[in-house]
Amino acid sequence: MAMRVAEAIRDHAVLVCEAGTGTGKTFAYLVPALLSGGKVIISTGTKPLQDQLFHRDLPVVREALGVPVTTALLKGRGNYVCHYYLERNLAEEWLPGRETASELREIARFARTTRSGDKAELSEVPEDSPAWGLATSTRENCLGQSCPRHQDCFVMAARREALAADVVVVNHHLFFADVMLKDEGMAEFLPACNTVIFDEAHQLPETATMFFGESVSGGQLVELARDVRAEALAGAKDTPDVPRLAAALDKAARELRLSLPSEGARLTAKSARLRPEFSAALTALVSELSSLRGRLEPLASRSEGLARCLERAEELLARLERWNNEGSGDLVRWVEIFSHSLQLNATPLSVAEVFRRQLEGHPRAWIFTSATLAVAGDFSHYRGELGLDDARTAYWDSPFDYASNALLYVPRNLPDPNTAEHTHAVVSVALQAIKASAGRAFLLFTTLRAMRLAHELLLAETRRRKFEYPLLLQGAGSRSELLERFRRLGNAVLIGSASFWEGVDVRGEALSLVVIDKLPFAPPDDPLTAARLEAVDREGRSAFLDYQLPRATIALKQGAGRLIRDEADRGVLAICDPRLISKAYGRRILSSLPPMKLVREFDDVKRFFASTERPAAG
Repeated sequence: MAMRVAEAIRDHAVLVCEAGTGTGKTFAYLVPALLSGGKVIISTGTKPLQDQLFHRDLPVVREALGVPVTTALLKGRGNYVCHYYLERNLAEEWLPGRETASELREIARFARTTRSGDKAELSEVPEDSPAWGLATSTRENCLGQSCPRHQDCFVMAARREALAADVVVVNHHLFFADVMLKDEGMAEFLPACNTVIFDEAHQLPETATMFFGESVSGGQLVELARDVRAEALAGAKDTPDVPRLAAALDKAARELRLSLPSEGARLTAKSARLRPEFSAALTALVSELSSLRGRLEPLASRSEGLARCLERAEELLARLERWNNEGSGDLVRWVEIFSHSLQLNATPLSVAEVFRRQLEGHPRAWIFTSATLAVAGDFSHYRGELGLDDARTAYWDSPFDYASNALLYVPRNLPDPNTAEHTHAVVSVALQAIKASAGRAFLLFTTLRAMRLAHELLLAETRRRKFEYPLLLQGAGSRSELLERFRRLGNAVLIGSASFWEGVDVRGEALSLVVIDKLPFAPPDDPLTAARLEAVDREGRSAFLDYQLPRATIALKQGAGRLIRDEADRGVLAICDPRLISKAYGRRILSSLPPMKLVREFDDVKRFFASTERPAAG
């Protein structure tokens, strides 16, 4: 793999390569990248992976090679303390809650001593604390060079380091937000760069889709209202109507969320508009935002903060009005509903053309790598999604001995996955397997509804049967907290959905069983999926074979990849979906999974775990 990456860097070529778990992908691209002598941008899927690459893998390779390469870590601005907003909000009397105020003071102490300002260094304040929203800036509210603390800005310091470095580690969100869209001063990165490497590249189509589209979230509107109120108190105390208008906008944004059903839903713009309460709430929101914008116009010259608030109000109003008009046929308009907020999205049907344009221009190498890019060794689906028609491709299996160390268990006589009985049947299978594995299990579900039902059923059954395996549920803490507890307990059962299907690395005895409820086909009534299926059909291709099946296969490979993370790992992967055996396409999916022994009887699972000698404690 290192040789193929080196050739691509030398030839300024595009390389798409899959290498199974345990291949050593990171070292395989780092060695030629560090020896190339050019500027390299490495983009990872998540911030934890970004930190691991920068703090652990890069130093090891740099030291082994003995090359004088300078490196920099760069994250999105929301990861760095902003002196201006921290100080402004500390001075406010309206801080929401005693705990948030205490955490904000903790951040202020951190800001006085940290060199980087990276919130990952402050473990005392949880990553999801509301205090971080009061101590960081966004692209919309950053004052730029007009900021009174511009000289001390942690974001600017990180960018200066990155511009001077030979190797810069970013994440996909930052790459698309700042480099591709050229929104900020990072546009100068790409021209000077010789190589771009995407690790966890299977995430790129979704990430690119998000950034090449347009959205308005309830959170953006609530933050605008908050900032207008604070800036008016600082620079326009003689205008009492401005805080009133800001409060009206905040209320309208929250009422728009309340006009739609429970969290986790996705609706087309058309079906959302058919709800009278949503249409009325959207009209009221546009009206309140327009009123606030009009009132801010004569005040914008008073301060940079008020001027930025006016710009944000104008931009959000324009986006809302564009979303509300049917407009271009190649954009899908839809609503995503969260617990306390929602997001109005206008998303391109395909990012292939716009992504392909980004690859043109200055000659450089583009490397795309992951453990899950191909379907049965074929990369055509992935290349098609990103417009990488002329890319070189390469594929390497994992070196792990799956045949000896793992079983694939597909139970017999399971109900159809689309019936009400299915989750109950999955729980019955899981209970048997959990007893055999002595806990140490991930139960992965394709929907939040199934996950919650399974948790209720398991809770009742484990109490009735007096199983003493701790049950951990996604959402009952941050992902990192749950994983830490799972590893520490050693016999826990973690019940999760989408966020535990990938990017989770539990090695050794703590994880010996992964149960997946069904094949992860995207729901056909999802607005984006439905529009893409129609587009594929219009092109005369098979929406199922050319779109749904490849995506489901790649997602399943991610879930299956949680099980064997090390050459000493042993375990059972149970997939509770009869279609894997009964449907012709099941063979195609099976051929994409690691070469595990396929069994249909629970006795085989029992024997496998009975034969696994567990090392003595300590």
